[in-house]
Amino acid sequence: MPSTETLLRLLADGKFHSGEQIGEVLGVSRAAIWKAIKGFESIGLPVDAVRGRGYRLRKPMELLDRERILAAIDGEARAKIAGMELFFSIDSTSRYLAAGQGADIGTARVCLAEMQTAGRGRRGRAWCSPVGANVYLSIAWRFAEGPARMMGLSLALAIACAQALQRLGVPDIELKWPNDIWYQGRKLAGLLLEVTGEANGPCQVVAGIGVNLGMPVDMIIDQPWADLHEALPDLSRNRLAGVLIEAFVSALETFAVHGFAPFHAVWASWDAVLGRCVCLILPNGVVEGVAQGIDTTGALILETPKGRQCFSGGEVSLRVGNHVATA
Repeated sequence: MPSTETLLRLLADGKFHSGEQIGEVLGVSRAAIWKAIKGFESIGLPVDAVRGRGYRLRKPMELLDRERILAAIDGEARAKIAGMELFFSIDSTSRYLAAGQGADIGTARVCLAEMQTAGRGRRGRAWCSPVGANVYLSIAWRFAEGPARMMGLSLALAIACAQALQRLGVPDIELKWPNDIWYQGRKLAGLLLEVTGEANGPCQVVAGIGVNLGMPVDMIIDQPWADLHEALPDLSRNRLAGVLIEAFVSALETFAVHGFAPFHAVWASWDAVLGRCVCLILPNGVVEGVAQGIDTTGALILETPKGRQCFSGGEVSLRVGNHVATA
């Protein structure tokens, strides 16, 4: 029986392919093809089967292509990539990189997948990862310094993502502290960082990002969400992946030299919660107040009934109120 990936690559154009044609290309029987087609249902891919015409994906799909991704990355950033691996299915791109051998200091290892079976978001949440619909990307980068030096890195990478999307022509992008990317007030993408290493360095950061590009409309997610095809219906998935990788590599290089300072200066221009009433859900309780931007470490400044307080990321969840605070 042909593998799901092999058959999917043949049907990805969304056109009808006869059972005879598929059998000749893949060297399998029609019975094996039918069995493989039925398996598409288990990963949420509807296929039309029409007598006399054959099989087609109900919606064409752009699968990941290494050369097209690399073509979207400038030469300077490409030179910093020590390795790039593409998978059809994996539990988690970040988990894969975290378990592997680290790259040299100042170089990146990249992992992408068509689908994740155990994609992860912040605070242990699952990250919805339907096959071929979005971008699931992780980058591992080794710093000479220790984990304490990484304060603000998640915000820096969120800014890099916003700038990359802006360059692609996506309007109305905002950032919700600490590392969610919004489009027109709905979640478009999210970041998750994992840092390991000795206190005094070196340390490895694995930054994972999931970006909604062509999310199935019937997908059930526990918050309002958006996808990039709303803004740019013809945006290439491979180009998006390449532009994001380039932006992340550049941001990681800048952060390694200058820390969070260059990013702190521009956060306010993307800040979705500045001046708004918010609720912070902490491991030991809830704090409400008005968001007043961030400090030089990337911590959220909150004006509360008890006075001004600062909160770092980590195990903190932020919910935004429906109105802007007034004097």
